[in-house]
Amino acid sequence: MNSTAQYQNNKAVIQISIIVALVVGLVACIQPANPQWSDMKQAEHRSHANRMRDEYRHPVETLAFFEVEPCQTVVEIWPGAGWYTEVLAPVLRTCGTLHAAHFSPASDVPYFRKSLENYKQKLADQPRVYDAVVLSVLQPPTFTRMISPGTADRVLTFRNVHNWLKSGTAEAVFASSFEALKPGGIFGVVEHRAKPGTSLERMIESGYVTEATVIELAENAGFQLVARSEINANPLDDTNHPKGVWTLPPTLRLGEEDKMKYLAIGESDRMTLKFQKPIND
Repeated sequence: MNSTAQYQNNKAVIQISIIVALVVGLVACIQPANPQWSDMKQAEHRSHANRMRDEYRHPVETLAFFEVEPCQTVVEIWPGAGWYTEVLAPVLRTCGTLHAAHFSPASDVPYFRKSLENYKQKLADQPRVYDAVVLSVLQPPTFTRMISPGTADRVLTFRNVHNWLKSGTAEAVFASSFEALKPGGIFGVVEHRAKPGTSLERMIESGYVTEATVIELAENAGFQLVARSEINANPLDDTNHPKGVWTLPPTLRLGEEDKMKYLAIGESDRMTLKFQKPIND
């Protein structure tokens, strides 16, 4: 083999080696989904309607991104009707613990009281699934401690930041989340995503929040942004709707008006951000 041919051969080998190294590195950075989360996709205790929303909420991929494992102590903030509780509770039941930081039963907001009652009934109706869920209260400014400080491995919140901005309690909730986590613990946030530069007034009105706002809230509380994902992105959602995010399914606030249009868009475009409490905290 002449020198030119040898050079080309060596160059090709080097290029292939670089590509292989890059692929291996990329694969190593992808957090594999725990098979137990996948088992929950078709679990019998989940309603058909809730399973159909997996298309937009991607629970298996989202929990893998947040590095949630079966033997961890996990806090779910404001679980609402319990969509994510259906996925988390059975897997954490044996080895880990799920803490549901819900509304106060003494809240002066009727919706909050009703939501909590419905959630507690959901847990009571299926004790074999939910008997190990630990209920706590998070409703600033009165209730700000959802778990003993420094004991949670993961704190998760799904589509709640806009509510905290509206009530003026966002800073308090982020601070409570920081307090709850162990050093090195992960704070996972999924939220409806507004276009950059959207005003606070418009965020509160529409339910869409800018990534910059969430990151600022988290960093001010002491968190470090470690990763962001497009798992829950929806490029069909331009975020400009007559009734904000509630125009889209599942709420469909306009009723039959342009219903097929909004069904075709699907659920909202969402950010998925992973923050960490510094290990040396």
